[in-house]
Amino acid sequence: MDTSEFVEVEKEAVASMHFPTEEVLINDKAIALRQEGLDRANSLGNLEHYKVKIYFADEVGEKFVHTTIWGVTDQVILLKQNVVLPIHRIIKLEI
Repeated sequence: MDTSEFVEVEKEAVASMHFPTEEVLINDKAIALRQEGLDRANSLGNLEHYKVKIYFADEVGEKFVHTTIWGVTDQVILLKQNVVLPIHRIIKLEI
């Protein structure tokens, strides 16, 4: 996937974004791979404070943030300062 058109944002900006309810990935394999990546990034974040690039889409367009994932629930990922990002809007992770 070409990510050159994605706009970098600060993690604090994610808190004020609005996210549609639609899933951004089109097949079950991609969704499963995303979940595996999230679980790995969460472990690395908690153990080593490792930062990842998270590519996602809000209602305006495609963006990415370079940050640490501190927690993963069934619905969202948790970033610092209580910032949450819906999992169904995450397109790709770079670990």
